Amino acid sequence: MGAFSLLRFYASEVVAALEYLHMMGIIYRDLKPENVLIRSDGHIMLTDFDLSLKDDTSTSTAQIVSDQNPATADSINEYPPDPPQSDMSSCILPNCIVPAVSCFHPKRKRRKKSNQRGSLEIVAEPIDVRSIHSLGPMRVDHELTLANIVARALEFPKEPIVPATAKDLITQLLVKDPVRRLGSTMGAAAIKHHQFFNGINWALLRCRTPPYVPRAVTRRSIITENASNNSIEYY
Repeated sequence: MGAFSLLRFYASEVVAALEYLHMMGIIYRDLKPENVLIRSDGHIMLTDFDLSLKDDTSTSTAQIVSDQNPATADSINEYPPDPPQSDMSSCILPNCIVPAVSCFHPKRKRRKKSNQRGSLEIVAEPIDVRSIHSLGPMRVDHELTLANIVARALEFPKEPIVPATAKDLITQLLVKDPVRRLGSTMGAAAIKHHQFFNGINWALLRCRTPPYVPRAVTRRSIITENASNNSIEYY
């Protein structure tokens, strides 16, 4: 498993995690490597929500977006409401687990489709919420930090070499004009379609075997491996 595949897997899970938080009306504002933890099963989880915002006024209504025509009420409400929550209890399980009951509705009468062309995408994130907090480590001089964000051009290090698709993704995510920034209108749906994530099965992402699963570490094994090191600290 190459480093690029490992990076793409972790980036995919971060996108999925942020998309879920956004649908819950939570803005996560402290994304950095230290706050992305690898669980014992190899999947990731986000931690440290101290700077997060909860916007109860934002709406998270699923809508079908077309690259040709705007969404209409008929296209959004093509099907009747979902059945009661009690009938859908098994459908909230991960997609890799076969549900005990069918997650599909019985046969329904479909309304005639309009002459709508182009690709369709379901967006369920609130796109009317903004945060002025910058991601990454906090600095004492906030004015200098903001000035650098606005004025300085994006630079990539010569080493290690950053793949072209990763550069393009980062560049689009860091566009200074928020209106033109990747994901500003369609949220995670637009980011998922970037070529950096080609080959990712988003529906079964959490059911995929992670490329790296950390081995179990016990306190005894740590003491054995570090018997000659007296600087171990336990928390």
